Amino acid sequence: LQLQHSGRYRCRGRVDTGIFWLWKDSAPVTVTVHGVPLSGVSLWAQPPSGQVALGDCLVLNCLVAMGTGPLSFSWHREGSEAPLGTGPRLELRHVGDNDSGHYQCRVSNGDSVAESVPLNVTIL
Repeated sequence: LQLQHSGRYRCRGRVDTGIFWLWKDSAPVTVTVHGVPLSGVSLWAQPPSGQVALGDCLVLNCLVAMGTGPLSFSWHREGSEAPLGTGPRLELRHVGDNDSGHYQCRVSNGDSVAESVPLNVTIL
């Protein structure tokens, strides 16, 4: 279900009266689809420890346990408001010394916002 499926519904069927067929409508029912707030936002890193050698690649994936979409993602380092990326996956190729720090994923569904616990990334 999506939020736009909320509305009034009824069913219609043909009834055989023995003489002719008659269309009958049920009483309408109201269906309300509620959005589920976001929760359980977490990070998955490759390498898993968040420790990566200078010049190597770091991949971060954002996972959402619960929440209705559509979802939008943004990646942040050290609490910066400027996003590093806007998808569920962030790939840093050829990491340098300045890529060390705490990374986190922020997810929004238009109604609620949730953030992952920061992951400490260390460049070796």
